[in-house]
This record gives sequence, C-alpha cells and structure tokens, in this order.
Amino acid sequence: MAKPHVKEQIVTAGLNLLHSRGFNATSVQDITEAAAVPKGSFYNHFASKEALGLEVLQRYRAAAAGYLDVLDDASQAPKARLRAYFDLLIGANTATDYNCGCLLGNFSSELSTQIPAMRDALHLAYDEWAAALTGVIAEGQRDGSIAAPQPALELAHFVIDAWQGAVLHAKASHSRAPLDRYADMVLNRILL
Repeated sequence: MAKPHVKEQIVTAGLNLLHSRGFNATSVQDITEAAAVPKGSFYNHFASKEALGLEVLQRYRAAAAGYLDVLDDASQAPKARLRAYFDLLIGANTATDYNCGCLLGNFSSELSTQIPAMRDALHLAYDEWAAALTGVIAEGQRDGSIAAPQPALELAHFVIDAWQGAVLHAKASHSRAPLDRYADMVLNRILL
C-alpha cells in the first residue's frame, strides 16, 4: 500500500533534483536514492517519471504563487508591488547561486517538445502567471503610474518572457547583473 509520507519524500527529492539537474539528467534511481526510498516505492505513487515531473511542476507553481501575493498588496502603488515581486524573484535565484534557474523555463526548454502534457501544463502556468501580472499592470495604467500603451496582458507576457531570458543569462554567467538589469529595464523603461 502506498504511504503518503513516502510520496512526499519522492516529490520533494524530485523537485530538488529536477530543478537543479534537469529532467533528462535525473533518473528515477537518482530520485529514489535522494528520497531514501526503494525504487519500487516510486512506482507505487507514479506511473512514470513524466507523471512525477507534472506533479513537481504543480508543486513549484504552488510555491511560486506565494510570491504573487505581494502583487495584491493594495497598500502599495502598483510599481512598488512589481519592484517587491521582482526582488522576491531575484532573491530566489541568488539563493541557489544561480544554479537552478526557473523550473518553468527549464522544463519549457527541455520538455515542451517531448511531453505534450508538460507543454499543456507549462502553457497554463504561464497564462496564470501573466494573469496575475496583468492585474497590477492594468491598475498602474489606470492610475497613470504606468504609461506604456500596450495592453496589460501583452506587457505581462513580455515581462515573463524577458524574465526567462534574464534568468538564463544569470545562470550562465553566475551573476546577479542580468536580473538587476531586467528589473531596471522593465520598471524604468518598459513600464514607465
């Protein structure tokens, strides 16, 4: 019988390894060893490594959704909320010494052509992320603190796309500079 705590150990180990090493570079054996469970336990909980990958993506999205709460803080102006949000994202990347990057971006580049269910899950994740950013950008456009004339949803998707590029550059250079440059450009040039 499958034990819930074993599943949690597998998901936690899977998240850590898939995020830091990549999906294709991580075996089921690597995951079960890191989780300190027998390999057979993996298959009591997951039909495949792809099934674990989808659950890991959901877990990552749930954790990242906590960062979005800062965007709802109506006590701050929209651009201040965006700055606070970018600071959280930058902090998450610097905490891993730029080794992990964004799991959405990692899985997008590695798996979107291999696993259709992953591509669909990633598409949904990006759309939900854009929806959260759209709200605060639209609010800034309404109050005049954001003068960019493009539709808020289009700007939100651009902000996400640019973030993914900045994260990749930071990962390659092991430097915070691309992330700081991103935040400066988005807040002071794109979302004037």
